[in-house]
Amino acid sequence: MNEVQLIRQQLALERQHVGAVAKACAALGAADAAGNPAGEALGQFRRACVDYLACVLAWFEERDQRLAELLQARSPVADPARHALEEALARRGRSRETLAKLEAACAASTAPTGSARQQAWREFGDYFDTAWSARRDAIDALLGAHSRVSDWRTLGGIDADSILEERRRYARVHAQAPPGAALGTPANPD
Repeated sequence: MNEVQLIRQQLALERQHVGAVAKACAALGAADAAGNPAGEALGQFRRACVDYLACVLAWFEERDQRLAELLQARSPVADPARHALEEALARRGRSRETLAKLEAACAASTAPTGSARQQAWREFGDYFDTAWSARRDAIDALLGAHSRVSDWRTLGGIDADSILEERRRYARVHAQAPPGAALGTPANPD
């Protein structure tokens, strides 16, 4: 496996994990809002989920910024590939917007009515599943043919420390997960 494949594999794994955590967090929030008591264990799980999402979605936002900078520095203005990537980057669904939805859902957790709490968590989950995921799909598809190692190093921002940090955070989410939470395979934090 070459270096580009390793970087892309890590990005795909992070995307898979962030999707599983977002779904579990939204489901927990909706269940809690429906009147199912959260308890301390579920509170710890939610905190682990929010911690993970805040970190990894921020990394995706930083990658998008680096991609925009690479496009400006290396691609001619009239390049159709650059134009397509710029359009994809401009789409609704940025990680920053997704984090704002998550923050709103967390804030709504103290709302006096269960329906307001459920709506906020549903909005976060829907936004993640539609806008964020569609934007990532578009960006990933456009980057698929790009194989310049130096660009992937810059874009990915992946190193041993970030891989271990992602694994550690995902393992924490997995360890805090209530029975029946569908998160996939736990990460090995070593």
